[in-house]
Amino acid sequence: MRPVPRVPSVVLSAVLSASLALAGAPAHALTIGTEQVAESEGIVSGAAQRERLLAALERDDVARALAERGVDLDQARLRVAALSDAEAAQLGAEIDRAPAGANDVVGSLIFVLVLLLITDILGYTKVFPFTRPIR
Repeated sequence: MRPVPRVPSVVLSAVLSASLALAGAPAHALTIGTEQVAESEGIVSGAAQRERLLAALERDDVARALAERGVDLDQARLRVAALSDAEAAQLGAEIDRAPAGANDVVGSLIFVLVLLLITDILGYTKVFPFTRPIR
């Protein structure tokens, strides 16, 4: 069995004194505000959502769509301005979750056609004349 080499006391004392000197150094940390945390998490305040809704009402296509449905643009602005922060945040989140087209007729039609094609191939239906059942 070989003896374990001893670390010279000079090196050991240098490491110890360096760690003690750095242990007393002050930490430099800043406090982070709630708004900064919410912004980094993607959470938008009700006031910011309200501003976003009001900005959306300024768009020409939105104003045209509201006019087609008989909604007065000034009345819509007043109603958006009267929303509470929670209501504005909820409405903004609902708009973010809504599908872009909001009408999936084409997707439903394609699904039905593919379903009928599969049932034709399996021999359960005879809708398309160009398919032959596998049975």
